[in-house]
Amino acid sequence: MTDTDDPIVVLVVEDEALIRVATVMGLEAAGFTVLDCENADAAIAILEKRTDIKAVFTDVDMPGVMDGLKLVRYIADRWPPIALVVASGMVKVLPEDLPAGGLFIPKPYRMEQVAEAIGALTARV
Repeated sequence: MTDTDDPIVVLVVEDEALIRVATVMGLEAAGFTVLDCENADAAIAILEKRTDIKAVFTDVDMPGVMDGLKLVRYIADRWPPIALVVASGMVKVLPEDLPAGGLFIPKPYRMEQVAEAIGALTARV
């Protein structure tokens, strides 16, 4: 996390409820303020209403018209300062598949990996 007193707000986008809850709990334990939702449409709705979100952590494989890769590209175009971390256990995501500065973490991941990645990316902003 950064040296500021303001917590870093992270949006977790994951359609699997148990994984989403575990991720939220892990990131909160690491000191982040966490919002969560189950798909890209809900994520965009949250991002349109909030200006304090500094990072998005999303799964690739989600139901709906937009998967996690399309979501991070959309976020990078519309809200460029937001740090982006993508996870998947089904798809191998290459650096060229992500917007500039985005990171990929393969599932299963350790919560420390996710927290460290988000901390590092948000420290650059």
